[in-house]
Amino acid sequence: MNQAAKQGTMDEFGVQTRLSRNLWQTAFRRFRKNWLAVFGLIIIILFLLAAIFGPILAPYDFLEQDLTSMLQGPSALHWLGTDDLGRDTFSRLLYGARTAALVAFSTTAISLVIGVIVGTWAGLQGGRVDEVLMWISDLVQAVPGLLLVMLINSALRRPIINWFDQLYEQTRNSFYLNTSWLDFVLVFSALAMIGWPGFARLIRGQVLSISKEDYVLAARALGSKEGRVMFSHVVPNSLGPLIVAVTASMGGAVVLEAGLSFLGLGVQPPNASWGTMLSNSLKLWQSFPHLLIGPAVTIGLIQVAFVFLGDGLNDALDPRRN
Repeated sequence: MNQAAKQGTMDEFGVQTRLSRNLWQTAFRRFRKNWLAVFGLIIIILFLLAAIFGPILAPYDFLEQDLTSMLQGPSALHWLGTDDLGRDTFSRLLYGARTAALVAFSTTAISLVIGVIVGTWAGLQGGRVDEVLMWISDLVQAVPGLLLVMLINSALRRPIINWFDQLYEQTRNSFYLNTSWLDFVLVFSALAMIGWPGFARLIRGQVLSISKEDYVLAARALGSKEGRVMFSHVVPNSLGPLIVAVTASMGGAVVLEAGLSFLGLGVQPPNASWGTMLSNSLKLWQSFPHLLIGPAVTIGLIQVAFVFLGDGLNDALDPRRN
């Protein structure tokens, strides 16, 4: 009897393994046929490579100024021209990719963790807990996102810098003089603050709807533990919408970071940012359009690539598609 039970368990795991492998193979075939999704994936890979290896690939240092080469158009020496300080535009785009990638992935990861925890807790607990958590998420979403981010950055940046100046006067520790990392912390915190409610509502809705499906009820009736039901049935069937939300959030984070830097509230010089490049080009772009075209096209292309990738992954991983 024990041997038969063991064999039955092994067969069950073997069937589950084969089914899982077949599902992933089917998803890969679907994704490969979607040329827009493949295009988006290629752009995102190039974006990540630029973020990782940008300083190595850049022909010039992004801070290097050459006043004899100011406002030059694209050429063999400067592929995308130079700005009003003689800095190479292509090199600055590569360095800016690191800033954009760091902000996009970090803020999305923070928002996702908070949103999944809050949404799952609200969906499973229901009642008063659900009402309170959803009321908080509604309150955050009721405030315009960009306005909230601007408020957080402008309200916290100066007090923190003043506090660090006081700490330096007391300790003479040079660590408190370098506050360039503060820009990233404030951007991460502000964007995560406005990003988690969307994930929380999405996960809550998935938990509430999928938990009532027949196959979930059958699994519970057969004695499956709640954790196994969640990770074997609820979570896998929530992957499609969640992946779309994650990819859209990454693209949105890139645009929001650029917008904040454009307004002077995001990543500050000497750190490179596509938004800062756009802001610096405003007065000169009509006479020197290459200053605007480089960062603007890059931001738009990255945003579109994330959308294409998310839609393609959603279609490929949707278990209801034939």
